[in-house]
Amino acid sequence: MNNEFSKIDLNDKTLTGRSDQHIVWLTSTIGIHKQMLNAWKTMQKAALNDGILLKIVSGFRSFERQLMLWNNKYQQITAVKDHQNNPVDLNKLSAEERIKAILVYSALPAASRHHWGTDIDVYAPNLLSDGQKLQLEPWEYLANGPMAPLTLWLQENCSQYGFYFPYNKDRGGVAIEPWHLSYAPLSKIFTAQLTEELLKGTLQNSSVAAREIVLKQLPFIYKNFIMNVNSLN
Repeated sequence: MNNEFSKIDLNDKTLTGRSDQHIVWLTSTIGIHKQMLNAWKTMQKAALNDGILLKIVSGFRSFERQLMLWNNKYQQITAVKDHQNNPVDLNKLSAEERIKAILVYSALPAASRHHWGTDIDVYAPNLLSDGQKLQLEPWEYLANGPMAPLTLWLQENCSQYGFYFPYNKDRGGVAIEPWHLSYAPLSKIFTAQLTEELLKGTLQNSSVAAREIVLKQLPFIYKNFIMNVNSLN
């Protein structure tokens, strides 16, 4: 372990989003891991020097927030989309299929990388046209999309500051997320500590929708949607 990060505040609650003691708040709603702050600010300054106003859409997310997102999708309050970004009719799916459909873009509560404060969704507001609103959809970050210059800049530069894309391609689990950056020096430590047993223990006493089915499917979910990411190897 890098000596710089040998004293990170790592426990069951920080791993699963049930504590924000490891978070520094940049605004009233956006927070990141305290030990990522310098790297983020340095990268943000470098991007600005190249004409990219790099900002965070979403940083730290608590267990309760992820739980709400999950339950809203399972109960069809919020739309669920497939790998091609098309709406999914959950009424046509079994409970197991519904869970898999949600996991394409939404992490299981207690398993979101956003719990750690090491992972952020980013954009550049100065690349949007007047009146244009960010949808946080893949096409916006790919060729001819408004965020394409940001994607190119990050691909060429983010690794210099310790960041990488955990969902850089579709591996059959989570869909490609070109807006999602992870701070490797910390997130690799968190990843190694997030066990299936910890997730099971956290979810057993929660109000997560379809809890019993989720717990039954947890080995599959853990392998295909939690650990199935860019390994940096």
